[in-house]
Amino acid sequence: MIDALFEWLVDGAPGASQPEEIVERLGADLVAAGVPVERVFIFVTTLHPTVLGRQFRWAKGEPVKTIELTTEIQRSPAFANSPITAVVTTRREVRRRIDDTIGPEDYGVVHDLRAAGFTDYFCAPLPFLSGETHAATFVTRAPGGFTDAHLADLRRMLRPLARVSEIFALRRVATNLLSTYVGRDAGERVLAGRILRGDIETIRAVIWFSDLRGFTEMSSRLPPAEIVAVLNELFDCQVPAIEKHRGEVLKFIGDGLLAIFPFESEVGARCEDALAASRDAFAALEKRNASSTSPIRFGLALHLGEIAYGNIGGASRLDFTAIGPAVNIAARLEGLGSKLGKRLVVSEEVAAHLGVALEDLGAHELKGVPRAQRAFAPA
Repeated sequence: MIDALFEWLVDGAPGASQPEEIVERLGADLVAAGVPVERVFIFVTTLHPTVLGRQFRWAKGEPVKTIELTTEIQRSPAFANSPITAVVTTRREVRRRIDDTIGPEDYGVVHDLRAAGFTDYFCAPLPFLSGETHAATFVTRAPGGFTDAHLADLRRMLRPLARVSEIFALRRVATNLLSTYVGRDAGERVLAGRILRGDIETIRAVIWFSDLRGFTEMSSRLPPAEIVAVLNELFDCQVPAIEKHRGEVLKFIGDGLLAIFPFESEVGARCEDALAASRDAFAALEKRNASSTSPIRFGLALHLGEIAYGNIGGASRLDFTAIGPAVNIAARLEGLGSKLGKRLVVSEEVAAHLGVALEDLGAHELKGVPRAQRAFAPA
């Protein structure tokens, strides 16, 4: 059994499409081979703006759990003084027989394991070819702990496990980076091979176009670092709200934000989603302003229509974005809202699908738009 597990890992864990499946088989096959592990934790860092890494936790008789380790956890004293941190920084194993020799100064996790009846703890490095080091931990309640033969079997698994872990980690990093910089849906499309210039498709979507009010004046009096901080706070009010209601943030255009709520047939539901996202975003803005001496405002327009969605740019530098007359109308409507003193303006097309009271702002000529556009605002 141990040879079969080793060969499976060497071959790249064929049949496993998620890291949880690898950890599940690793724990189960070790037990079947006579290695008395009761918990297997695999810790792998990742490249993500808010998540330090992920820990995959296998416990005998339970499904694998995936825990995201945030930057707050990374800064905590418990993490700084953990065996995982020691292994990652020194590339050396940490082994503790959990018996009466454990002193009060030893790792906190060791004392926790002792209280839970465990007898042995083994934490080993998972060195990646990139030079990074990650970690795997194994614990047991077997009387006397792990034998030398058990440890030899565990160490034998570490080399192929490190290679497989690195493959999945690289895939995860690619997904994280694409989702962070081009959006989740766009990132998935790029990762799936949508990378040719001009590779676009026509989709229908509710379009969100927002803009910071008073940005020109602000730029003239604040240093660049403070402007960036304000923009980050502005987008922090909007991005979570958009994503909560299944929208896709496509790009930040200076102080503006372009997002879409794609649909095939459920147009009414997507219009309601966009409106709900706007309410959440404005509520977040009000909360931000209540605790700040420098309040900010943003304007927003919602429109719907067909857009060209895909790759646009130079031969070797592309952008995955959305363009089309509908996007232009959304941008012009946002500018109209600023002139009319309305923080939210919706087009006639969106208004027709909303079940809320709306104020008719009349028809207006918009620059670059062939015909006058009726606009509405929440009453």
